[in-house]
Amino acid sequence: MSTDAPELAFDEQSLLPVVAQDATSGDVLMLAYASGEAVEQTRETGLAHYYSRSRDELWKKGGSSGHLQHVEEIRVDCDGDALLYLVEQEGGACHTGFESCFYRSIDGEQVGERVFDPDDVYE
Repeated sequence: MSTDAPELAFDEQSLLPVVAQDATSGDVLMLAYASGEAVEQTRETGLAHYYSRSRDELWKKGGSSGHLQHVEEIRVDCDGDALLYLVEQEGGACHTGFESCFYRSIDGEQVGERVFDPDDVYE
């Protein structure tokens, strides 16, 4: 078995999609994007870092909310063009207050749990 790190295939914006998954429950928490710098920061600190396409900046998950993601493992897909962060999530992963960003069905039914009030967390 090879121990060589896989080469990452960043897109034309120099980003990779990242799925954050709860390492214990297996629940998918969120989808975000990472730049090379975000991946490096994640590896160096053990805390999930991403790249905000809307703000055009690097961000640490939980930097303003305190709802950090402690990364237990980073996996790379077969093509090297997507990552999976297996995390221990503090608080909720979704900025809307839900445990997961995937808290609704396609029909609009709420299927997830709200774990915090965003008005209390974000000013």
